[in-house]
Amino acid sequence: MTITITAFERSPDGGKGLARDTRVRWALEEVGKPYQVRLVSFRAMKEPAHLALHPFGQIPTYEEGDLGLFETGAIVFHIAERHAGLLPDDANARARAITWMFAALSTVEPPILELGTARLLEGDKSWSAQRMPLVEDRVRNRLGQLSRRLGDADWLDGAFSAGDLMMVSVLLRLKASGLLDEYPNLSAYRERCLARPAFRKAVADQRRDIDAHGPEDMGWDPAMFAESAAG
Repeated sequence: MTITITAFERSPDGGKGLARDTRVRWALEEVGKPYQVRLVSFRAMKEPAHLALHPFGQIPTYEEGDLGLFETGAIVFHIAERHAGLLPDDANARARAITWMFAALSTVEPPILELGTARLLEGDKSWSAQRMPLVEDRVRNRLGQLSRRLGDADWLDGAFSAGDLMMVSVLLRLKASGLLDEYPNLSAYRERCLARPAFRKAVADQRRDIDAHGPEDMGWDPAMFAESAAG
């Protein structure tokens, strides 16, 4: 059965791998599964056809036969469970890898998203200068904990897994802030993931899809992007 995912017709990040379809593309490349991409506009994401797939009007979605999924964590988990390459065979190691997937999305990502919101949507507020250090410190707290746990290992738990894929997908959002550079082992960890052929192929294909629609104005609202990219 053909796998079809949805992605932004024109992504505001210009194909830098921050849109969440990157995570799904990357997972599919890691397990060697071909897929098709259906590009959707911001307007189309709020229309009934797309809402039937994703009730919150976000991307990506995943379709395979009569199966329809939304939320990147659920989609990557499904891919990792269905196909070899992203979860260990050993039951305990598999459970730990899944734990790291949840940790990436539930523990590490929330303060990073808060930082993005503070910069993108609140930077012009009178209280922004006072709030920003508090937000950055919450991110540093999580990065410090993650850095200590990773230590000098290449990956979070043994071999590369879906846990690493999700964690680095989250850490990518910190590139513009420079916060990750304060933790050399995390920066090196990120670069190891970005060098993986599957990631490079996923981002190249994403850029190809975006470039096919040209550089004209996308007519996007930052608030709408912040909401739509959260799936």
